[in-house]
Amino acid sequence: MSNSPTPLRGALLSLAAFCAYACSDVSIKALGRDLNSFQVMFFAALCTLPFVLGQIYWMDRKASLKPALPMLTYGRIVISLFGSAFVTYTFTHLPLAQCYAIFFTMPLIITLLAWPLLGEPIDPVRGMIILLGFGGVLIALQPGTTTFHLAHLTAICGAVTGALNSLMLRKIGHREKAGVILLYPVLAQVVGAGLIMPFVWHPLSPHDWSIGLTMGFLGTAGGLFIIAAYRAAPAIVVAPMQYSQIMWASALGLLFWGERPSLATTLGIGVIIAAGLMLLFAAGRRQPAKSLA
Repeated sequence: MSNSPTPLRGALLSLAAFCAYACSDVSIKALGRDLNSFQVMFFAALCTLPFVLGQIYWMDRKASLKPALPMLTYGRIVISLFGSAFVTYTFTHLPLAQCYAIFFTMPLIITLLAWPLLGEPIDPVRGMIILLGFGGVLIALQPGTTTFHLAHLTAICGAVTGALNSLMLRKIGHREKAGVILLYPVLAQVVGAGLIMPFVWHPLSPHDWSIGLTMGFLGTAGGLFIIAAYRAAPAIVVAPMQYSQIMWASALGLLFWGERPSLATTLGIGVIIAAGLMLLFAAGRRQPAKSLA
């Protein structure tokens, strides 16, 4: 059997991954209608943990869970813990389209932060693309007409911590074991949010448990799909499929809660997506140039 890249298979696998992630996000919003955000965070991690442990066992049952890069790994755990709190609060308090309008600035923030943190300078073209992307956020949220809430701030914080998490993964991903990368952020979320449970706990119904376990399964399935997608096709094929997540989530938001994104929100998200794709293609063009140098 040939091991050559199969772009169509990679694209379909990544579409399935981001559909699973969108359904998981919708599950968080569904739980947040009756539960405190910290309880949703705790419950989501608790329901994800068995699937993560099963995945680690399936990948390599004898793998060591001792971090190879402890300081960087612990730093990523702290960032992931705060990021989970920000993202959970945002999804439980804002319409899905507004959540994604801010969260999809993550590639722009990664490019900005990679300069001081990884020494990857920003050329004028990429600088203009970043400004275009943030202009899309202004179009989507329409300052002056939108009533801003704490959730808008946590969305921005969630995008920043998500970008930091991605940059940390770029530093440790080639040396750290998959089990360490997968397990410890979820475990920290269970412990960290668990400390708050005595103050916010609300009894869970069988329906809540069904949503939570489905969410855990979908998150794990999404991770497996995305790993398979990157093995089947290059990043230039897989990465743009992330933007399909807004279509899945918008359809689900309309189906379950009648959320209809405004024209301005839709236009702003389109601008953000265009900027993200331009950054991706600009990076793809720079990569061959580096290899020829």
